[in-house]
Amino acid sequence: MPLYEYECFVCRHRFERIHRVDAEPVKICPACGGSVRRLLGTPALQFKGSGWYITDYGSGRSTGSTSVGNGNGASADRAGSAPPSAGGSGDDD
Repeated sequence: MPLYEYECFVCRHRFERIHRVDAEPVKICPACGGSVRRLLGTPALQFKGSGWYITDYGSGRSTGSTSVGNGNGASADRAGSAPPSAGGSGDDD
């Protein structure tokens, strides 16, 4: 059930009530008996499970897919073999 915040027009008293979405909103201030209005607020949402940024990428852990695409394998292959132009000039002598 959601938490709603109300404010009194008369005494500016703010209070919160938890009730169903389809329930009748509070109309009377518990402090002075004046008229109240429901305030807009940010909802408290928490996304759980896989598929959200915080659970899949936000922790800073590396995954197997990032180690494949980092280029270490390609640079190691090039470092182990001689360049084609250097190998060709040494064989002519």
